[in-house]
Amino acid sequence: MSKFIWTELDDQAVTAARALAMDSVQKVGNGHPGTAMSLAPMAYLLFQKWMRHDPADPKWHGRDRFVLSNGHSSITLYTQLFLSGYGLELEDLQSFRTWDSKTPGHPEFGHTAGVEATTGPLGTGLATAVGMAMDARYVRNLLDPTSAAGQSVFDHKIWVIAGDGCLQEGVTSEASSLAGHQELSNLVVLYDDNHISIEGDTAVSFTEDVLARYASYGWNVSHVEMLSNGEIDVTSLDLAIASAVAQSEKPTLIRVRNVIGWPAPNLKNTGKIHGAALGDAEVAATKELLGLDPTKTFEISTEVLTHARQVATRGRESHELWSAEFSAWASKNPDSAKLYQRLAARELPSNWHEALPRFEPGTSVATRKASGDTINAMAQVLPELWGGSADLGDSNLTTIEHGGSFLPKSSAMSGAAEGGRIIHYGIREFAMACAMNGMALGGLTRPFAGTFLVFSDFMRGAVRLSALMDLPATYVWTHDSIGLGEDGPTHQPVEHLWSLRAIPNLQVIRPADANETATAWRIVMESNKPAGLCLSRQNLPVIDSAATTDVSLVSRGAYVISESSKAPEVILIATGSEVSIALSAQQTLESSGVSTRVVSAPCLEWFDAQDAQYRESVLPHAITARVSIEAGIAQGWWKYVGSAGRCISLEHFGASAGADKLYSEFGITAEAVVAAAQEILN
Repeated sequence: MSKFIWTELDDQAVTAARALAMDSVQKVGNGHPGTAMSLAPMAYLLFQKWMRHDPADPKWHGRDRFVLSNGHSSITLYTQLFLSGYGLELEDLQSFRTWDSKTPGHPEFGHTAGVEATTGPLGTGLATAVGMAMDARYVRNLLDPTSAAGQSVFDHKIWVIAGDGCLQEGVTSEASSLAGHQELSNLVVLYDDNHISIEGDTAVSFTEDVLARYASYGWNVSHVEMLSNGEIDVTSLDLAIASAVAQSEKPTLIRVRNVIGWPAPNLKNTGKIHGAALGDAEVAATKELLGLDPTKTFEISTEVLTHARQVATRGRESHELWSAEFSAWASKNPDSAKLYQRLAARELPSNWHEALPRFEPGTSVATRKASGDTINAMAQVLPELWGGSADLGDSNLTTIEHGGSFLPKSSAMSGAAEGGRIIHYGIREFAMACAMNGMALGGLTRPFAGTFLVFSDFMRGAVRLSALMDLPATYVWTHDSIGLGEDGPTHQPVEHLWSLRAIPNLQVIRPADANETATAWRIVMESNKPAGLCLSRQNLPVIDSAATTDVSLVSRGAYVISESSKAPEVILIATGSEVSIALSAQQTLESSGVSTRVVSAPCLEWFDAQDAQYRESVLPHAITARVSIEAGIAQGWWKYVGSAGRCISLEHFGASAGADKLYSEFGITAEAVVAAAQEILN
């Protein structure tokens, strides 16, 4: 490890970062200056010495990843991106938290170069970083399994800065426990221990021994005490990081004690500096303490900026060295290199979908079973596909047969493999979803994760982030209705479908049968977008219709699965297990002389994205007699059935009984559909 060198110019760069943080918040009139002021030395040390990165190529695969888990301190990251030369300039800091700026209030992936993950909801950044670390290990074992740990071109570090608030959130406990279990030595978390939150001293709510907690998780832990004046001790921090990097057995948490808002004379070490501008007088007084001209704003000398941006030169050199190593690896491993190129391009093999299963009409198959069969079929041709569940693999049917369990080298479990394709998340739904986001952010693999649909509530914050970042994360939510039966109302999702449909950019898919399930999986894999498959526990009839295997129809989101005998008088619209109910009702209505169209609507997001002409062809405005059938609350269905329509729905919680009994008692039956249609027509 290179000798620690810290010059006067480094001190000046840190001082400039502090002043820029104050000025940025002061100009817009809101934000979080205190943490950025105190974290400036820590962030600068990471970006200047420890992180492997190339500001000229923020997407270079060989780079380290940095996640600012306490995303409210976004200006911490933006100042380092500015100093490092990622394309941010002073005018971008001057437009902090304003319309159409490159520096929004919280870091946003895909919006600002150098931002690796969208953060803000506390704890999710650290949990996402755990997924990044898991993904790095999986990719190395997929593409370069023979290289020693730390010696592969696919090895890199995941760096995190997290605060008191992050470590109070339950998701960090879930994720950190998982990280310790997995022995993710490529993960280093710097804990900003400033003892202050919005309500003031954290002693009012947070007094646990954090290092002991993390040691119990199986982490390597250390503590860096602050200097007597409250400043971060960068020399000791550097030594602590060096120690973390030198070991290869555990993830590392380094607790760094400091004073929030240092060195503001009146507001440091108070809750008032956490989430509000300092005010002109305090900014001026702080600048005087820092040796700066209090009358100037957004000031940094050319000499200091030139010094800081030398990191770009070091980054380019590191990138060039890596590229040479990559070329040597590619020459020795042409098949793996070809696979890497395909994965990096987010492409699928030609005709890959021919591996997907087909199911015989007249049989009966739960859509969770069809999904499991599809996953295993895809796994044969898509090595990038991996995933698991929150201790529900046998129920969600998310296990890749003979895929091996993703576990550290030290594991004595049968089937354990560092590059295993089966992830055992344990009962950690929120962490599972965050980790999957981290895997998807890696850019090469296609992760999936399963639990019961009702437990999507535990995951919602992470699911929302999947959608916000537009990540190809696939949620496998089984036991999708009262059809799960005897477990009762605690496990029966009623409001969940519409709750999830309310999330923008999330594809919520509830297939009608086994074939529609396999087709939906194909569409999801080819879309590279976040999606949730909502699947039945109970067996469903395999519908005798070629439409369910027709990608051009299913991808429309809603399509005519069974046409009326003549011009339709009534339209039945259903999803999932209720499509078969609609088809049964159609037979009764047709036999009574009512021409009836049945529409399967596996994904309303896909349908809403179609042009007006197609939507009109499926749901003509002239036909106002419409009935929706879905075993959950009606809520959004009124958009599709109109004021003249009817909704066969469930506007209350379920009960403990067999599926058939529940559907009968709650009136989700073909008879109820027929009665609703006749009521409209009469």
